[in-house]
Amino acid sequence: MARLIRTLVPALALVAVTAGCSSSDGKSEQRLTEQRESYCTQLGAWQDARAEQADAETEGSEAEEASGYDMVGAVADDVFLAMEPLRDESVGGGRTLAEATAAALKSNESEAGGLVVQYCQDNGFETQVG
Repeated sequence: MARLIRTLVPALALVAVTAGCSSSDGKSEQRLTEQRESYCTQLGAWQDARAEQADAETEGSEAEEASGYDMVGAVADDVFLAMEPLRDESVGGGRTLAEATAAALKSNESEAGGLVVQYCQDNGFETQVG
């Protein structure tokens, strides 16, 4: 009987650990999806804020331009915060999401902008970005 218990307990423990991994993988995948959605939503908000700023500049309103800059900067900060847990994901061109996001938002690099938009589209969040 003791021998059976010594054999059975490790086997049951292995089954329990395996079952726990499966359910945590599902939670991890769900969390990853939520993080990607948050990033893409924030990226879309930044694109909208930047477009509003460009419209204000076109109209020549200095007051609107100043407040638009503040708004774009604040929304960019939100994009960087949302990007943080995803920073090492590959977006193509040998770049990570962090590198492409920084280049798109700080340097206005069109190739990097295309990579981050494509990242959102590839993950099913094409409606969040322009």
